[in-house]
Amino acid sequence: MFFIDSHTHLYVHQFQNDYNAVISRAYEQGVQQIVFPAIDSTTHQNMLNVANEHKNIVYCMMGLHPCSVKEDFLTEIDLVEKHLQQHKFVAIGEIGLDFYWDKLFVKQQLNAFNHQMELALQYNLPINIHTRNATPETIEAVKPFAKKGLTGIFHCFGGSVETAKQIINLNFKLGIGGVVTYHKAGLQEVLQHISLEHLVLETDAPYLTPVPHRGKRNETSYIKLIAQKIADIKGESIEEVAFVTTENAKKIYGI
Repeated sequence: MFFIDSHTHLYVHQFQNDYNAVISRAYEQGVQQIVFPAIDSTTHQNMLNVANEHKNIVYCMMGLHPCSVKEDFLTEIDLVEKHLQQHKFVAIGEIGLDFYWDKLFVKQQLNAFNHQMELALQYNLPINIHTRNATPETIEAVKPFAKKGLTGIFHCFGGSVETAKQIINLNFKLGIGGVVTYHKAGLQEVLQHISLEHLVLETDAPYLTPVPHRGKRNETSYIKLIAQKIADIKGESIEEVAFVTTENAKKIYGI
């Protein structure tokens, strides 16, 4: 039984003293591959350094997180393009729209998102999407690119059945993480109507820690808790959940 953590930030400061141990624990729990989403230029090098230490286990995306989009976003996008020219990545991400904290840079976020989706088409890569308080706008932005063949993952999905179907119709997968273990989140009811073929597993560590560790730092080895919860919801074995979601992630990322 093997897993892919399709979205985890083991290179950030919360793991600076023990990321090797965290990756080892994950591998012992059957997590064969781990995918790092990029944030911005302040963390790119840390991400690449950790990945280089764990080749064939850790893979990286490249991109500019919407919460890092400011006045200087074009400079950040230029750095993203340089990295794409110099290194091999499995996706453009995490990119998207985030209107939760403020809407000061909505125009810049949309420009950065569109620019990076163009890059994904140019480099024949999938995208990994972050959307918060902006799902309708994100789906509308993706539609014209999906028509050109762009695909990927809506990371940290927590929406309705209707929204899930809109995303699936774009040929995108739903990234399911620790939120599925939160009873009040409503995701458990939604997943009863969604086939495993549309799902990938993620932890988003160090964030969104699954029950029973909620409130503590998340880590990739907890992927089994997420898989078991989905198995319970779907009436499937954890082995089936592991197999299908791992194959989905492999196809998306080409690993």
